Amino acid sequence: MIGTLSESEFTLVAETEKDSLAALDEDELLELHSRIRRARNKYTGIYRRNAAARVDDVAARGKAYAQNQRDRDKAEVFEDALARVSKQIAVVARQAAVELRTERLDAVRSRGSGPDLAAGPAAGVGPGVARSHQKTTGGVKRDAGTRAMGARRQAKKDSR
Repeated sequence: MIGTLSESEFTLVAETEKDSLAALDEDELLELHSRIRRARNKYTGIYRRNAAARVDDVAARGKAYAQNQRDRDKAEVFEDALARVSKQIAVVARQAAVELRTERLDAVRSRGSGPDLAAGPAAGVGPGVARSHQKTTGGVKRDAGTRAMGARRQAKKDSR
């Protein structure tokens, strides 16, 4: 099947060999992944369109299946290449995640955990200012009514 690929398609598939993939970083792998996915989608679409057209001409899906072998094979070659690149992306992403996690843990260990004591306020709480009045929500009678309503509500719950 490789013999039916054009030169540009062949080089694209050759980029997915194990040695070539090992030399690529995550961004390059993602770019290669999108190029291969476009090629796979192209040949899948061509295969589906041609197969649908041939079914009308031949009047049988089984006969139309055999006549569209080349496009189907090309789509499968690109599907396999896409799987190889996807697997390598997963490996590289996992390595990057482990490295990032290690860096973060080392950073936390080096500076310690918990609040920074040097940046906090001086020892104790400073002298505050005493209130000149009692804080209310709108009057002594309203506050008393609110407290009484709360007491009635609690008594009702307790009696159940």
